[in-house]
Amino acid sequence: MKIRDVRTRRGRPAWCAAVALALCGCAGETGETGGEGAPADSAPAAAAAEGSDTTATEGGETMASEPNPLMNPSAPDMNMMAPSEFRVRLVTSKGDVVMEIHRDWAPNGVDRFFNLVRHGFYDGARFFRVLEGFVAQFGIHGDPPIQAHWRSARLPDDPVVESNTRGRLTYAMGGPNTRSTQLFINYGDNSRLDSQLFAPIGEVVEGMDVVDALYSGYGEGAPGGAGPSQSRIQAEGNEYLGQQFPRLDFIERAEIVS
Repeated sequence: MKIRDVRTRRGRPAWCAAVALALCGCAGETGETGGEGAPADSAPAAAAAEGSDTTATEGGETMASEPNPLMNPSAPDMNMMAPSEFRVRLVTSKGDVVMEIHRDWAPNGVDRFFNLVRHGFYDGARFFRVLEGFVAQFGIHGDPPIQAHWRSARLPDDPVVESNTRGRLTYAMGGPNTRSTQLFINYGDNSRLDSQLFAPIGEVVEGMDVVDALYSGYGEGAPGGAGPSQSRIQAEGNEYLGQQFPRLDFIERAEIVS
């Protein structure tokens, strides 16, 4: 999922009314839109079974453990209502970032973020698209089998209540009602995104200097640039990023702190 950086082109503004968003974790860099996880009508039982583990008992018998909620976006535990306000700490390879999240800004998006954080979805996630002055984007799980369940787990849009100004946290998307797991932190005043239904869910309250320091040397992602291909991240996960883009910063863990 990409939010095209169209700040300027050949010295003149190049923003157009329809923001071109290439990938929302769906079909690679083809321009197609879609979601980033299991479709809403996928069979929860199959997803739960795939996410189940077996645990040996003292008597040598085995029994199924609780299914991993991250393997089933429809699981009740992945759809709990978030508190009206809470903070999330990102412990990153560059330092800590604390974000204050407001449910009244974007309830659908906040509920999803709350559940993903508390189940460790963002642990190990790379900041795979860092464009100076524009955004720092993250949110593709490093394990492709888990990410596959979320590619079409789409959220209905929230009305835009707050603006995409510096430090605001917002979902990336590929068109109406396509938000799933990817988010970006705004580096500058991107208020032009407001009219395109990019609804912020919170803002950085500590550690914006850490966000500023995230490695940006790879630039825009493929095919528009030399940076990571989002379709390959979806298919190959952190193994691909570690081999070909080793300098990317990452989230060691994300945790709810209040």
